[in-house]
Amino acid sequence: MKNRSWAFLAGGLLVALLLAGVVSNYASSHPDGLDSSLLKGCTVDADDNIVGGSCPAQQARDHEFADSPLADYGVRGVQNSFVSTGLSGVLGVLVTFAIGAGGFWLLRRRGATPTDGDATTSAEGATPAATSRAGTAG
Repeated sequence: MKNRSWAFLAGGLLVALLLAGVVSNYASSHPDGLDSSLLKGCTVDADDNIVGGSCPAQQARDHEFADSPLADYGVRGVQNSFVSTGLSGVLGVLVTFAIGAGGFWLLRRRGATPTDGDATTSAEGATPAATSRAGTAG
């Protein structure tokens, strides 16, 4: 790969790491579209706890991976929420980059390597005898 391509790739990775590690801490804490639509029909308090009404969000359960080390946009065991959220974002970017790079590495183009059984089809690679026979045919 050219040096320019490596620089572009490294720059993109750096921008993604900065966004995930720093800017993600300033994302909105208000519910997104799915969360807010699931809360329609319910009354919620200031802490977003359902206090009345009837809505689909009342049947919500914890996810199977709720106890995982990176659950809930943070890293379990890190007490500082800013660092925990940023570290979780950085780890997510690195894992995603590694999976993507591995996929591209597996699917990369490889140069054509002739095998012993391949026949030469062009006049450049043909033997002189084959070329002279091809020229006199007809």
